[in-house]
Amino acid sequence: MNFQKVSLQAGLYFVGVPIGTARDITLRALDVLASADILAAEDTRSLRHLMDIHAVPLAGRKVIAMHDHSKSEVAQRLVKEMSDGRSVAYASEAGMPLIADPGFELSRAAQEAGHMVTCAPGPSAVLTALVLAGLPTDAFHFCGFLPNTSSARRKALENLRETSATLVFYESPKRLVAMLEDAEAVLGQRSGAVCREMTKKFEETARGTLGELRDQFSNRTVKGEIVVLIDRNRSEKISETSLEEALQVALASHSLRDAVDMVAQAHDVPRRQVYQLALSVSKG
Repeated sequence: MNFQKVSLQAGLYFVGVPIGTARDITLRALDVLASADILAAEDTRSLRHLMDIHAVPLAGRKVIAMHDHSKSEVAQRLVKEMSDGRSVAYASEAGMPLIADPGFELSRAAQEAGHMVTCAPGPSAVLTALVLAGLPTDAFHFCGFLPNTSSARRKALENLRETSATLVFYESPKRLVAMLEDAEAVLGQRSGAVCREMTKKFEETARGTLGELRDQFSNRTVKGEIVVLIDRNRSEKISETSLEEALQVALASHSLRDAVDMVAQAHDVPRRQVYQLALSVSKG
């Protein structure tokens, strides 16, 4: 038994929990889970299982579920418990609370009601992946999950194109290859990494260009939790005048399709943008 039951003042305690290996939990997190008056979780089964592993007793306490469909109602219920002088501990299904997790509404409601809000920090899939990826970490942009459809996904990636930071995404195994294809089409041949099942038995980190990563995973059945990281934009922005001049040179000796491909790749500009300009140039 590695935890201590401690006296907690009324308020909200966010608890960071492991992203895989159960032993990654901190002793302070166990203390909070053992001591809080009220327990709440994104996934009640995951929290109960974690507490069983570490022999933290529920001691008659129930674990209240808080998910996307119930977050507003549950948040108000938990705020009332705090107002009545009780301590509330909240845990995500995995990792740090509020990161792609419904706990934000609870945090805001507790703060607006004037309650103490604190955190027993723990593992984070985002930060762990940044350590493993081999990409710059001086600035990063967490993007969460991209949209499900290719058209919406490409539009979202277009909006991130000029971001001067490493891009970090959560992704579903079923959509991984499609996401890499769309990222390659929009962002070009940037370096990237796919981190899978971090801290677990089958942990894997694959590194390469977006095209290489797409090819690597296209013929595999992929399982587990996935984080995709993509290097920042490193190209100098080319003016439309210079782009037009480059197209005119390319069109003099190549078909429109080949000229567009050449210029888009050479200047790291979206093919769609170059194609629209090429139509204007060829008509002129």
